[in-house]
Amino acid sequence: MIPVAGRVPTRLAMFNGLGSVAYGVKDNGFATFLLLFYNQVLGMDARLVSLALLIALVFDGLIDPIVGHISDRTRTSIGRRLPFLYIAAIPLALAWIFLWSPIGQPSFAMLLLSAILVRALVAMCEVPSAALVAEISRDYDERTRLTRFRFVFAWGGGLLMLLLAYGVFLSDAMLTREGYRNFGLFGAGLMAAAVLLSAIGQHRAVAGWPPERSPSGKGAFASLSEIRESFSHPACLIVMAGIAAALTSQGITFALSNYLYLYVWKFSSIALQLYPVILFFSVIGASALVGPAQRRWGKAGTVMRVAPLGMVFWVGPLILRWLGLWAQDGSTTAISAMFVATFLSNTFTVTGTMTLWSMVADVVEASEEQTGRRSEGTLSAGAFLASKCAGGLGVFITGLLLSYSGLEANTAPDAVLPEVTYKLSLAYAACIAVLAGITALVVRRFPIDRATHEARLARLNQATLDQVAKADPDAAGLHP
Repeated sequence: MIPVAGRVPTRLAMFNGLGSVAYGVKDNGFATFLLLFYNQVLGMDARLVSLALLIALVFDGLIDPIVGHISDRTRTSIGRRLPFLYIAAIPLALAWIFLWSPIGQPSFAMLLLSAILVRALVAMCEVPSAALVAEISRDYDERTRLTRFRFVFAWGGGLLMLLLAYGVFLSDAMLTREGYRNFGLFGAGLMAAAVLLSAIGQHRAVAGWPPERSPSGKGAFASLSEIRESFSHPACLIVMAGIAAALTSQGITFALSNYLYLYVWKFSSIALQLYPVILFFSVIGASALVGPAQRRWGKAGTVMRVAPLGMVFWVGPLILRWLGLWAQDGSTTAISAMFVATFLSNTFTVTGTMTLWSMVADVVEASEEQTGRRSEGTLSAGAFLASKCAGGLGVFITGLLLSYSGLEANTAPDAVLPEVTYKLSLAYAACIAVLAGITALVVRRFPIDRATHEARLARLNQATLDQVAKADPDAAGLHP
């Protein structure tokens, strides 16, 4: 396809973002309900469930670069990326249904295969779709705008499922199999519809033979060498490290959230249902903030500022509570103040994460200048690899924090000693403060800003014109 010159039409940006709904649904299900379902509802040992999900995550990390690289080398009449979206959508829906409605007695092997299959099919939808951001536009700001839509739809899909789970499917059936079956059926329909509508909505704009022919005759080792070469660019390594630090912090926060809601903040059922709404509006706030922030400070400068700000509003209430300056746990005042802090913290945090993902697209041209290849899919897959490893590390660190705090299993919220909640809160605050600092320090070294990006585009365009002129001087307009 030919990149869009100037502002990307809103319709195209929305359809590109729509595909991320599937990723949000998957993330919500895996992070929030899958362990509970297989352990407490189906009766599997929690350790076996956790092990299966960890192994599936490792496979997922290996699958992403392969999918990205294959999509970079795919050549069809509808482009590199669309075939994956059309092919994977329905199998993904079926795999999602099977994950939540297993046939017969559940087993470790069945869960492992189901989880790997779901993750692989989500990768086939999300990695090529994310790679289209760099193909649709080469503009420094428009790539951030496209990323904004992807984040809004991804969070929207996940939070919609969370709302429906708490309010409809599992409202009175948190430990019954039927509720999870309906959760899986609705999620499957939503995922398939989002991916297919995304592909159809983008089809006219992005379909067409790729401008350059993909390399042929290369074996697996040559492909692995190309993947390694793309990942080795300094800008790629820096942005992957930034994503890893930021999303490790996010992984700890997500994994620990239910413990904080239950044992520290003592949320009521109404507060739990309002919480996803607060999170969604914070994502809308981030999408409004990221553009002006980026224009003022650039992408790296934005991350350097909002990562510490997001951390301050996460840990501030916990520190104030420890100092005795916070309202009584569970009171309307405390919960209302917590909602305000959550809105601000998640707004700044998501602004930083959006910017980091937009920076991945800017690495494409830097890598192209170094390697002579455009590797949108491979580089997008690298970012997903970093984010998934970070998510796994976040869950692992959460386990250590819970062990350090001394919070025992099957303990009622009213029976937890104050010193336990203080140890848990302060250890969590220390971890995410360190990670926010690492994120800011790492991103500070990112070598691409607006000026260098635009200069690189000019060099690449001139090189293309020179190649055309050399191949066909008449076509280049050099001869009368």
